[in-house]
This record gives sequence, structure tokens and C-alpha cells, in this order.
Amino acid sequence: MYYVPYGYPYQYPYYIYHPTYDYGRGYGAFPNELEHGQRFDGFRSSNGGGNIHLTDYGPNPFVIDINEATLQNNTYRTALWTGTHLQLTLMSLNAGEDIGLEMHPNLDQFLRIEQGQGIVQMGESKDQLTFEKDVYDDYSIIIPAGTWHNLTNTGSVPLKLYSIYAPPNHPFGTVHPTKADAEAAEEHDHDHGNSNVFGRTPDEWVKHTEFLVNEGLEDVKRGVNATHILQEFILMGVLVGKGYSPERAYETVEEWERTGESKLLQQSKNM
Repeated sequence: MYYVPYGYPYQYPYYIYHPTYDYGRGYGAFPNELEHGQRFDGFRSSNGGGNIHLTDYGPNPFVIDINEATLQNNTYRTALWTGTHLQLTLMSLNAGEDIGLEMHPNLDQFLRIEQGQGIVQMGESKDQLTFEKDVYDDYSIIIPAGTWHNLTNTGSVPLKLYSIYAPPNHPFGTVHPTKADAEAAEEHDHDHGNSNVFGRTPDEWVKHTEFLVNEGLEDVKRGVNATHILQEFILMGVLVGKGYSPERAYETVEEWERTGESKLLQQSKNM
């Protein structure tokens, strides 16, 4: 059975035109005026004076002028789309500001510069950033998982970019008006034990896998032996960690058993 994780009909919050706020960073929003004055195009208003409403539109289908959205953004970080396997965020670095030296052990990252200039540094350790490149408007940067990296604005205007994480790195709806706000949020999470893995907190992961817990309890009620239950649901957990939805992970492992693709699962069920 093919599982559609979010179902139909989708909710479409896309054609809403609200003003976007500056959050006190001192740079006005870029207007999204129509090139020809008549055409109604995506997130633009029909009178040519509206701004893109910057909020998290995940996990629904989504289309946007990413250049205009990136230029309009004046926050240090705003999540624009968060799904199960990928996250899109907008960023704006003030002159002389940097992202900060960091490393993501389990995700790849893509950055694209839409305005300004900077320098990107990467390396296998925080003390050996052997890769260093100047970057400008229209440049893209790819950061492999496990790579230490930093990006610094070396220009005199805000460095505006968007970032794609695969899988997600921040909670749904994340907005950090300034770098200080981002650091404070990380410090708060650390102090309160609110670790974040692939864009979800521990409690969010518990809720995400609730379907598998319930199915496992049903197997217990049916008298399925403990070895088989553990084999199946550990396998399902591994698949969820690889990006499967819980429902798809369940269907996949059950099919392995039904079809005999996994003889070990069939053997343990008959123990």
C-alpha cells in the first residue's frame, strides 16, 4: 500500500499578502512589484505593492520566487519550508557578521548567495579549515555532513542567502530575528535539555513514532513472540531514521516478512 503522509486535500495558505516585519535590524524590506504592472504572479499582490508573507509553509506543496523572498528577509534566520526530509531557511548577515563555526554530523547543507559578498571556510576539524573561498551574489556553497564550516560577510551590505538542510536542522516555524536570538535559543535548549535532532525535539520524535508504538502493542496483544516484535520494530525505527515515515516503515518491514524477502523475519515469527 502506498502511504501518503499528509493526505488530501492539501491546505493552501499561499496566496496571503501580509506586510513582513523588519525585526529591528535596520534594513527595509524589498518591495515585490510586478514587472509588467498587470500580471498576478504567485505571492505578489495584484496591485504590485504587497510583500511575501515569510512563514513556514511546510510540509505542503510550495512555489515561491526564492530570490525575492531572500532579498526581502531581514532576519538572521527564518524557516520558510520544513518537511520530513528537507528544510529551507532564509538568512541575512549584517556587515562583518558570521554564521559561526559549526558542524552538522548527519546532514548535508546547500547555501546560495542572493546579495552581498563573503568568505566561506570549511575543514575536517574546527582547527583545520583548509578550504577557503570568496563568495558573491549567485554563488552556491555545498557543505557535506561532518564538515566544520563558517560563512562571514566581508561586504558593506547585508549578506542575504538561503539555506537548504537535508534532513531538517531547526524546528518547524523557527524565526531568529538576530544572531543573538539564535544563540540564546540554542543556549536555552542546551540548559533545559531540549536537544534537537533532524528538526525535532525528543518529545516530537516520540509523537512522530506513536503509530509504531501502537502497532507494537497490538502485536503483543495478539501473542506475537518478543523476538519477532523487537526485530520488526527496531528495523522500522532504523528506516524512520533514514527518512521513511512511520507508516511507510511499517508497510516496508511487513512486506519483507509477507513476501519472504526476509527469511529471518519469517523464522522469528514462527518461533
